[in-house]
Amino acid sequence: MSESATPAEPAARVHELRLVVTAADYDEALRFYRDELGLPERAAFSSPDGRVTILEAGRATLELTDPNHAGFIDEVEVGRRVAGHIRVAFQVDDSTATTARLAAAGAEVLAEPTRTPWNSLNSRLEAPGALQLTLFTELGEADAEAGERA
Repeated sequence: MSESATPAEPAARVHELRLVVTAADYDEALRFYRDELGLPERAAFSSPDGRVTILEAGRATLELTDPNHAGFIDEVEVGRRVAGHIRVAFQVDDSTATTARLAAAGAEVLAEPTRTPWNSLNSRLEAPGALQLTLFTELGEADAEAGERA
């Protein structure tokens, strides 16, 4: 923490991060994220003017990066700079199988799963709602040691 930063007072703590995506094809985006990626539906609301669905995505974090490190991540995962200023990352049990399932459901695979220097298996997709997704599977210590011997 920088010297000028002060910790948030307990009353000011954030309780949930909600990423809001406006998708031109709402039904396709809902099918993709709920039915294919498997995000459970928490709530759905409609009005005369439209619809919204809130999907559970496990634990949320906010990852801040500077442009140089964002470029490094793109280079590792895709081989070139491709992401805009927002990219969504989902930790999944099997990034290889999930990548294949989401590609079959209409996502464009930008990069197949690749072992990263931070010991995870990451893929990159362009998904409904014009979002770039990173799917990542954390690799265990045994996998890391096997990779070092390879």
